[in-house]
Amino acid sequence: MRVKEIIEFLESWAPPGVAWENDNVGLQIGDIESEANKILLALDVNEKVVDYAIRKRFEMIFTHHPFFFIPLRKINLANDTKARIIKKLLENNVALYSAHTNLDFTKHGVSFQIAEKLGLRNVRFLHNTENNQYKVTVFVPAEAKEKVANAIFKAGGGIIGEYEKCSFEIEGTGTFEGSENSNPSVGKKLNYERVNETRLEVLVDAWKLRAVVAAIKKNHPYEEPAFDIYVLKNANANYGEGALGELPEALGEKEFLELVSAKLKIPALRYAKGKSRKIKTVAVCGGTCASLLGKAVSAKADAFVTADIKYHEFQDAENKILFVDAGHYETEVTVLDEVKKRLFDFAKKRGEKVEIEKYGGNINPVKYFIK
Repeated sequence: MRVKEIIEFLESWAPPGVAWENDNVGLQIGDIESEANKILLALDVNEKVVDYAIRKRFEMIFTHHPFFFIPLRKINLANDTKARIIKKLLENNVALYSAHTNLDFTKHGVSFQIAEKLGLRNVRFLHNTENNQYKVTVFVPAEAKEKVANAIFKAGGGIIGEYEKCSFEIEGTGTFEGSENSNPSVGKKLNYERVNETRLEVLVDAWKLRAVVAAIKKNHPYEEPAFDIYVLKNANANYGEGALGELPEALGEKEFLELVSAKLKIPALRYAKGKSRKIKTVAVCGGTCASLLGKAVSAKADAFVTADIKYHEFQDAENKILFVDAGHYETEVTVLDEVKKRLFDFAKKRGEKVEIEKYGGNINPVKYFIK
């Protein structure tokens, strides 16, 4: 497979457009036209990961954390680790790709994988993202509505939750009169025309808008198609932050902490005690998500599992919700299993033979001392 095809597949699941606006997701280093039939997965990239990839002849590295997050000011091969990594990747034609907050904010991404590890049921977003959708309304002759609608759907419009090809139609009458320089596909220029038309409405994610508009213009029979674009404030059913679900059976606080420790493979947990003696409804969010504490409390969660919690954030949670810091690495690395599974399924459907491996070395910089 080509790197380009792998990226297109991954981004159909975790589109860059849903990422945090200051994030740097996508291809970090490499040629999108190069072949990549051996792919290495890691949470981060460091020299150990790169050396392993080169030694084992991997052609692509997938990471969750972007290699380029803070812009480089210089590339000094003598004493700069990043510079050496860049040189090694380029010299050995190894592509490096990162999916960060777009993988955090998508269904079955980072937070959903924590929920699965903990055995939560009825999993949904803790907080759906907002203000990233449009309603596109296009007026099209009745006989052409199916062609235009299908073009819009193919471009990514009309997806709501688990449903695709969602639209709304209203029949009506369109009027127009073309100038001397017009070339109408219906009626004659300089003549006032009345045409049976369909008002077709679809929901479109912001990052798909350009493609949808292009599809309308290409497939609409009119020389000047009429369409409207409305900014929406709706919560997006398909993308969000964190996840919320329920345990099959309520657990005591100690039992729940033991579950988190075992499933996320973390030897020590920091936590603030909540108000519930039993834990049933659980909020989770991979990485630094203490800002969602209020959302978890409002959702009536008994516990909230995340990472990188500060002292005063623990104070804010005390006696409200069991607030658990399960480690940044530990709450995010589990998503690599889902990435591996999806890439295997993609290759299998295409009849491609690929090798996909999750890096086995421990690159977590945080160590635990337990007395």
